[in-house]
Amino acid sequence: MIELEGVPELIDPVMVAAFEGWNDAGDAASTAVAHLDREWKGEVFAALDAEDYYDFQVNRPTLWLDNGVRKITWPTTRLSVVRVGGDRPRDLVLVRGIEPSMRWRSFCNEILGFAHELGVEMVVILGALLGDTPHTRPVPVSGVTSDPDLARTMDLEETKYEGPTGIVGILQEACTHAGVPAVSLWAAVPHYVSQPPNPKATLALLNRLEDLIGLRIPLGELPEDARAWQLGVDQLAAEDSEVAEYVQTLEEARDTAELPEASGEAIAREFERYLRRRDIGPGQAPGGHATESGDTSYLRDTTGGRTRPPKPVRPEAGGDTGPGAPPADGPGREGDGSVDGDGDGPQGLQGPPGDSPED
Repeated sequence: MIELEGVPELIDPVMVAAFEGWNDAGDAASTAVAHLDREWKGEVFAALDAEDYYDFQVNRPTLWLDNGVRKITWPTTRLSVVRVGGDRPRDLVLVRGIEPSMRWRSFCNEILGFAHELGVEMVVILGALLGDTPHTRPVPVSGVTSDPDLARTMDLEETKYEGPTGIVGILQEACTHAGVPAVSLWAAVPHYVSQPPNPKATLALLNRLEDLIGLRIPLGELPEDARAWQLGVDQLAAEDSEVAEYVQTLEEARDTAELPEASGEAIAREFERYLRRRDIGPGQAPGGHATESGDTSYLRDTTGGRTRPPKPVRPEAGGDTGPGAPPADGPGREGDGSVDGDGDGPQGLQGPPGDSPED
């Protein structure tokens, strides 16, 4: 039974979810939801029982000290609510967690139970995958859905993917079968620089989410972090002539393929986003407050700072990195894109087959 004490009636709520692990290359998707939670000061109001869905030998709990008292944070999925202010306030239900180890159907049913009780109008699931995309170009973000009507009305792709999937694909199908409109947004992360963080991919997901739900999202330091990340990768790539040549090949292929769009739809979208941001005056800037909740005992993500990107991988070390390839999981930290069993860093895409941006 779902209890939502302290959560008020929500205004046009949209659920935004992301899960660390297989569907989170460069931690881009989970970092995007963490950014929303931080910028709009979300407070956790519910958490799924970790015993039901996680193998603690795969995702281990952590010990920490609170004023000298030892406490445990269990790997799980947590939900928070934020109200976005402005002329047209709207609530977001943020779901952030780790891809479950077991009982995926029960996991999805529990998430959908919260969505039903909260009156969620649409579910947006964020994901990130490894692909043949140059770090010097805008991050490709695909919006896909299993609902033909939603695909038509929101200018999305109707998924035709067949093959192995992760929790993003399973949750989207569960929403569709339950009659809840659901969309997945997939960012493509360069496979040759796959380790987290990737602020450029996170920024691209947030921009696409902003277009989808019609809200202005405060970006904070993300644009500056994205520029710093790209400059760092530029410098590292320049140190290796083979990698630099490979990046140039990707650039040429990308520019040739997207030349028609760059002159039309992409420019129009950027101009519309500029107008939306320009029209919001200082007194209308979207603030936010979290719904008050008694459950604030969970350890929140307080990590910060900037990380220098890892050295790009030589292209010959990579495997299949087409747009249908998934993020590769590392042996140590799930979803970090590293697949080198010796712990020497990323070695290209060598993981199991998985999700495509159509999933």
